[in-house]
Amino acid sequence: MLQRLLDIVLSGAALIVLAPILVPVALILRFSGEGEVFFGQNRVGKGGGYFKLLKFATMLKDSPNMGTGTVTLKDDPRVLPVGKFLRKTKINELPQLLNILRGDMSIIGPRPQTKRCFDAFPERSQRAIVTVRPGLSGIGSIVFRGEEDMMHAANDPDRFYDHVIMPYKGRLEEWYVRHQSITTYLALIALTVWVVLNPRSGIVWRIFPDLPPRPRTSRAM
Repeated sequence: MLQRLLDIVLSGAALIVLAPILVPVALILRFSGEGEVFFGQNRVGKGGGYFKLLKFATMLKDSPNMGTGTVTLKDDPRVLPVGKFLRKTKINELPQLLNILRGDMSIIGPRPQTKRCFDAFPERSQRAIVTVRPGLSGIGSIVFRGEEDMMHAANDPDRFYDHVIMPYKGRLEEWYVRHQSITTYLALIALTVWVVLNPRSGIVWRIFPDLPPRPRTSRAM
């Protein structure tokens, strides 16, 4: 209950404070690229149902049916010019503050996945993940902040995603479900801000030394 109250207060305040950024971004997108401002996509939410996740439109409208589908690589040709900046700074995720106000999401939780990506989680991870609201950020997002670069470097991106990234990300999200508390919630909000400003920082491993150990093939994370 307290986390939900904080979600409402913090997301509402963030929308007001960030309005000088959000409004110009919306106008730029409206008059550039394909003219789309928002992108909505079905994601798996709490209880296993679906909700429409909102983002600023950073890719071609038909991107889910092109190339690697819902998996995005570094320098993906489907990404629009202004979209590269929005994705790098994570500004493209900010419309999800509206999802948080509606109750679809929390500020902190497992990142909501498309069905294809959710199905790549081990079943045990799936069962844990759907017990909580998905988040704008979370332990999986912090640890995998360089996911697109990792995918780009893989010889077989789909296989690397399904057999390395998602099993480990699933263990991270299970860790979050087990450790869910207001203390963890506030710590992960602070860590999210920190890693956006300091992308190469490994502070998360010092703050949470009991995180699941990284697979050897992902030591570059």
